[in-house]
Amino acid sequence: MRLEEKLKKLDRYPFHMPGHKRNGDFSIPCSDIDITEIDGFDNLHNAEGILKDIETELSKLYGSKRSFMLVNGSTCGILASIFALCDCGDKIIIARNCHKSVYNACYLRRLRVEYIYPTQTPFGCGAVTQEDIDTAIAENPDAKAVVITSPTYEGIISRVKCKIPLLVDSAHGAHLGFSPLFPQRMSGDITVQSLHKTLPALTQTAVLNVYNPKLEPKIKKYIDMFETSSPSYVLMNSVSRCAFFLESSVENYKEFSARLDRVYETLENCRNLIFCNEKTNGGFEQDRSRIVIGSSKEISGVELAEMLRKDYSIEPEAVTSDYVILISTVCDTDEGINLLCKAIKEINSRIDSIGNKSEKTDCCSIICEKSFETWETESVIPTPFNECIGKVCGEFIYAYPPGIPIIAPGEIISGEILARILNLGKKNVNLISDGNLLPHQILTKA
Repeated sequence: MRLEEKLKKLDRYPFHMPGHKRNGDFSIPCSDIDITEIDGFDNLHNAEGILKDIETELSKLYGSKRSFMLVNGSTCGILASIFALCDCGDKIIIARNCHKSVYNACYLRRLRVEYIYPTQTPFGCGAVTQEDIDTAIAENPDAKAVVITSPTYEGIISRVKCKIPLLVDSAHGAHLGFSPLFPQRMSGDITVQSLHKTLPALTQTAVLNVYNPKLEPKIKKYIDMFETSSPSYVLMNSVSRCAFFLESSVENYKEFSARLDRVYETLENCRNLIFCNEKTNGGFEQDRSRIVIGSSKEISGVELAEMLRKDYSIEPEAVTSDYVILISTVCDTDEGINLLCKAIKEINSRIDSIGNKSEKTDCCSIICEKSFETWETESVIPTPFNECIGKVCGEFIYAYPPGIPIIAPGEIISGEILARILNLGKKNVNLISDGNLLPHQILTKA
């Protein structure tokens, strides 16, 4: 019996958590199936029954040796994985475009970090190459693990292998591999996928897939530490339903692919708009469900987003200074895709007379002083913008989404990086800093 079916048969009075007691008078959405680990409903931290069945199904779907259902998002899986792979003080190799959760795990574990720099494209960071992986490992023979992001937020996929354990943050790739019409998923010793980002599942649901069975015991140990001790049955039921959908989703993906064909046919006929694909991203493999649109004209990503919101009631996933990111999934409707195609055509026509764009897309920071001393609040001080250049940064500053640091603690604040931060602020890109001092100050090493 599936979890959904069991939850429909709750017939005992709840003298147990949660406190709403499934009482409909309080109008709490989904409270009718919101329970705790009562008799017959298993325990995620020691799954032996119905929850174990969900994880077994996920393992079959993703071809893993073991799959762990997560209700704290991919962040929980990233933290648990890095703790399992590295002991305190170990060295780790990470791609510079990793999510902030990777940096947080490195900080908590006091790891010695070496960066791999992804290739750069007109749409931000591209793929990590096999050559860069091999070079980094050769130069750092004491490194215990490698962490990369694939696909990137823009949908660019890396295909690499490692001689040491490889953790793939594939938070945006949970849908990959379920249809030949879309790319195959990236393999690694561990992959972490956010089900909620690209599949029919509720926010916070994710899966950690283990392909190296030797790592399973330690991963389980740290998942139990980082995962909530009160996992939501509402969320776990969502995972169960998502897995059930994926079992027979071939026709759904065919229909989804046909919808995407309409979008890209429309974009191909728009001379004033540019979009991310293998022709424009440097020849890297691209997840076509990630629709990334910019303009060859003097139109910023922020301005494109405002047109989509104001004139078409379309809300993008993310906005950068140069382009917008729209997530399309198998759950999109024909009406939604038709609306997007209409918006693309009309926006293309509206910006026909505007001048051509000359500035380049901003890149990641490159100059580093890797020291965890600069991650501690006691060793950093607020510094005005006009006094920051040449100083060591003492905080994370990033645009959210996606949460990739523009600059990280221990990196040198260059004039280029400072100008980028100021430029993003002027364009109303959502910037976040650990010290909450923007837009006038940055935490720097004392």
